[in-house]
Formats: sequence, C-alpha cells, structure tokens
Amino acid sequence: MYYTKLTCTLLLLFTVTIYAQDDLLEELENDNKNKSTFILPAFKTLKIGNLQSTKVAEKGDLYLIVSHRFGPLKEGFDTFLGLDNANTKMELLYSFWDGIQFSISRESFDRTLAATSKFRITQQSHRFPLNITGYAGIYRNTLINTQAFPELKDADRYSYSLQLLVSKRFSKKLTLQAAPTFIRENLQDLRNTVEANHGQLGLGFGGRYKISKRMSFNAEYVHNFNRHKDSRFSNPYTFGLDIETGGHVFQLLFSNAQSTNEPGFISKAEGDIAFGFNVVRVF
Repeated sequence: MYYTKLTCTLLLLFTVTIYAQDDLLEELENDNKNKSTFILPAFKTLKIGNLQSTKVAEKGDLYLIVSHRFGPLKEGFDTFLGLDNANTKMELLYSFWDGIQFSISRESFDRTLAATSKFRITQQSHRFPLNITGYAGIYRNTLINTQAFPELKDADRYSYSLQLLVSKRFSKKLTLQAAPTFIRENLQDLRNTVEANHGQLGLGFGGRYKISKRMSFNAEYVHNFNRHKDSRFSNPYTFGLDIETGGHVFQLLFSNAQSTNEPGFISKAEGDIAFGFNVVRVF
C-alpha cells in the first residue's frame, strides 16, 4: 500500500512538471514571435559618401570625422591633380540618447558652421522591411560679406536641410537607400543659379556592396528637381571605397562636389570630378 501511494505521488509530480515545462516553452515561443529580430546594420558608416546613411551613432559614442575634398582632377599636374586645393571639414558628433545623434562642424567651403541631428524612426527586422531615419541641419555661411551683397542681412547667411533616409539590406552584401530631401537657401547668387529657387526638392539614391570583410564599394546620386537648366551647377554624384580598420573607417572617394554639407553638395556641385576622403574615428 505504501509503495502504491508513493508511485502515484511520483507520477502526479512528473505529470505536473511536464505540463509546466510545456507551458513555459509555449510562453517563450510566443514571446519570441512578438519580439523583433533586427537585421544587421545596413551601413558601416554614418555617410555613404556625401549623402547621409540610415546608420545612427550608438548611445555614448563620440565621433571625430575629418573630410577632405581636393580640386578637380582635370587641372592636371599644375595643382598636382587637385591635391594643392583642398576643402576641409572637421566634425564632432555624439549620441546622448539611444537612436539620436547631434553634431557640430566647420567646413572651409564658404567657411560654413553647421549643427545637425539624426534620429532613428524604425529598424529593419523580420516584422518590418526597412530602416527609416530622419536628418536635419542648419548651416551658417560666414564667408559672404556686404561688399559682394550690399543689402546682406544676417538671416541671409543661413541654409537648412531636411531628409528622410530609407534603406533596405537585401543580402549580406547589398544595401540600397533612397533619400527624399528638402534644401532651403536664404540667399542665392543669380549669376550662378539663373533664377531664385530658395526651396529645393531633391531625391537621393545610394548603395553599398560589400567586397570583403572590411571593404565595400559605395555609390550615390542626388537629383535636384528645382535647378534651372542653365545653372552652372550639376546634380552631385559620388563613388568610392569604405575600408574598415578597427576603430577607424577610411572612405576613399571621387565626387563632383566640393562641399560635404547638404546645401553645398546638393545645390552647388560644379560638375568636375575630384578625389577626396573621409576619416571616421569613433571613441
């Protein structure tokens, strides 16, 4: 009788345990179904070349970005293939909160001071197919003066940019991005633009193709819908290589734009191709 009771007790405990394990496994499976599994980042760097990428700095990361754009290659050895003429930009960037970054910079093109922000809206996952990021910037041209523009006001020095960055990683190697863009320039030189288009709409396209573990080929193009057909400026394009070396990323590129700020390269690319590079260091 004793052994019978013991056996029944053990069978009851075993059965309860099995049901409890089944319930726990079912709960874990349901949790996993409800959670988003994010795809690997679409881009290794914050920019494709000149165009912003959907990558946002991680919380607590400090970036130092140095950009150089040299003179046109067509000038030949008179300027050592453009290396004698350089536009330089120094940028400090930090992320205080998850999914948002801020930066300040100084560029020698138009002696421009800039402040920008980028914020993550969505990430690509098994539940949502796209990375979506917002970007905004304000830029102050400190080069222009009253000698060239006698009626110059302080507000005329400012330009602004707004972008919606949408990318998708199609495979381990290929990522593509679209970037609807709005540029506002408070002052324009009609000798170059022919007519005043203070508000400009653009659509950028870019992509990354991974060549090896630490190298990728990048390319981009931006179409400006408001540029006059007789304007001296052109639609900007850039192509080149990303080379990752630990905490650094070197972007070696060729572009027809001298500026790396959004109003500068989207509205004032002059058409002549030049060599340049970005050096990205994260701390």
